[in-house]
Amino acid sequence: MKKIYFVGAGGIGMAALERYYLSQGYKVAGYDRTPSPLTDALQHEGVAISFEDSMDAVPGDFRDPATTEVVYTPAVPDDNIPLGFFRHNGFRLLKRAAVLGNITRSSLGLCFAGTHGKTTTSSMAAHILHCSSVGCNAFLGGILRNYGSNLLLASESPYAVIEADEYDRSFHQLSPYIAVITATDPDHLDIYGTEEAYLESFAHFTELIRPQGKLLVHTGLKLVPRPPEGVETFTYSRTSGDFHAENIRHGSGRIVFDFIYPGGSLNDIELGVPVEINIDNALAALAAVWLTGKFEPESAKKAMASFMGPERRFEFHLKEDGDHGRAIIDDYAHHPDELRQSIASVKALYPDRRLTVAFQPHLYSRTRDFAPEFAEALSAADAVILIDIYPARELPIPGVTSKIIFDRIKCDDKVMISKEAFVNTVKNRNFEILLTAGAGDLNLYLPQLCRELRNKG
Repeated sequence: MKKIYFVGAGGIGMAALERYYLSQGYKVAGYDRTPSPLTDALQHEGVAISFEDSMDAVPGDFRDPATTEVVYTPAVPDDNIPLGFFRHNGFRLLKRAAVLGNITRSSLGLCFAGTHGKTTTSSMAAHILHCSSVGCNAFLGGILRNYGSNLLLASESPYAVIEADEYDRSFHQLSPYIAVITATDPDHLDIYGTEEAYLESFAHFTELIRPQGKLLVHTGLKLVPRPPEGVETFTYSRTSGDFHAENIRHGSGRIVFDFIYPGGSLNDIELGVPVEINIDNALAALAAVWLTGKFEPESAKKAMASFMGPERRFEFHLKEDGDHGRAIIDDYAHHPDELRQSIASVKALYPDRRLTVAFQPHLYSRTRDFAPEFAEALSAADAVILIDIYPARELPIPGVTSKIIFDRIKCDDKVMISKEAFVNTVKNRNFEILLTAGAGDLNLYLPQLCRELRNKG
């Protein structure tokens, strides 16, 4: 099997696998619904991606089940024509999660799970290992700005860093050596139905850790882990746990702290992306690497200071000079707790400035399940621009629109618009600090907005 076809090739998790198999000498092709900057990059790197839902778009040499394997994501609907062809013609089909599971069984997997924080923590850990003498292979859920990719390769390293996605129970395919759980706030209730089922899914994930492996869990979670016999369990958080922070210092746009681990400490860790939530994220990443037994203190300090973060995780698109300069920050926050933390982080960075939040809800089901919580989080802003729901993989749900959030938002300055009206709406407002949030496509409008703001002066 030297050919692999990816159905849903434009997904961020799929992209890492496509790049990995290209590096291994495979021919790679695939289908996705719409072009994006990521699919453009993948095509440039050698992936033959088509955007037509028909067999005409599948290259002829990828139609032989004897030579082609198919990887798909559950986000692709069952009526997709290429997927149907592969299913009914004897092809070996694997979910993306199963491929990652195979990788964890042939390496020592550091698997980062959680409702939120997993992309940043896994990226931090990958960067720490990459900057050390150990190295790692990393399959990340975001484009790491240090490398312009979501894939890191180190052929001689035994370690693989993997973002463990709970959607569709994908992380149950993994076999972690070190499992990290950052948060278990209920999400994906379209899949799980109840908070209890969601927590049970994480408990089952802990059962998959290899004997003699390690489990690292944020303190205070409702989760009751069930690791196998022989697996050691550790805790972390900003203020308590086996791994925690002390002597936290803020000032001049910097955050510095001391990393406390069992039996010692590493002082003066500086965050390359200095926002409050990254203290917890950094602790998880540093602790996971420490648990490998290959922790190199000085290279870890340098890595944390040089870490630029994944794209769309607290990413500045505009940062004008001076005390009154405007700023535009984009963050992937798409769960109420993430949104609350993101808003709090921006307000901590700019305590005396007026904060406008433009939020694009992601998924009808998530909007339905968490509308009051989203409204409560957004009410902490000075002004809110609420965008229409980004549907992603879902069909509309009757009665579910952004309005069910909008009506509950308590701040007086609020407006509800389509994404097409976003640029003109913001351009004509006298904003100071703008935070765009959500897992949709609002970020694609930011380059145009920044251009027009610069032209306007």
